[in-house]
Amino acid sequence: QVQLVESGGGLVQAGDSLRLSCAASGGTFRTYVMGWFRQVPGKEREFVAAITRSGSSTYYTDSVKGRFTISRDNAKNTVYLQMNSLKPEDTAVYYCAASYKWPARRAVDFGSWGQGTQVTVSS
Repeated sequence: QVQLVESGGGLVQAGDSLRLSCAASGGTFRTYVMGWFRQVPGKEREFVAAITRSGSSTYYTDSVKGRFTISRDNAKNTVYLQMNSLKPEDTAVYYCAASYKWPARRAVDFGSWGQGTQVTVSS
């Protein structure tokens, strides 16, 4: 099973940008659909974005369309989430996840998860 490690979170101001990275090991990265989720305390984990194995197709939740971009580098076994024009409501722990399914937009579709990275956006 693939192991996933996120990085790149931090504290930023509204309107700033961040790029999250998720490094994969222990599996064949190019065979996985990859996704990003986020979670705030007391709420369910929320789908953010997903990308196909080749990177040719992506899907986003409505609240991040036009601001976030998911991408992947199969040579580096890494998936990214570029987050622009950040808003305070984007504050959450962000998780990357791996799936064998497409489309994959529910947490139950993903079988491997990272430990999460905190993103805090101040107003």
